[in-house]
Amino acid sequence: MVYPTIAFGLFAAVTLAFGLGVVLARDVFHAALLLGGALTSVAVHYVMLQAEFIAAMQILVYVGGVLILVTFGVMLTRSETETEVNSA
Repeated sequence: MVYPTIAFGLFAAVTLAFGLGVVLARDVFHAALLLGGALTSVAVHYVMLQAEFIAAMQILVYVGGVLILVTFGVMLTRSETETEVNSA
């Protein structure tokens, strides 16, 4: 009975590590990828609590929807380091 507690604590540490990585990441795209890891780790917590439907919704809505939206937002906005090229 001690193994589920150890696994839960391990995934809690993984979730906190991903969350810390999101805050400390310098690149916004890397922060978005780390956010996906954190949200997936939260879904693993739901599975460990035997709430499989909530875990599936976590993956579909947050990892699938919010993360894709953030990724497209990052990729479609201009960064400060881009230089403008005149076509004339």
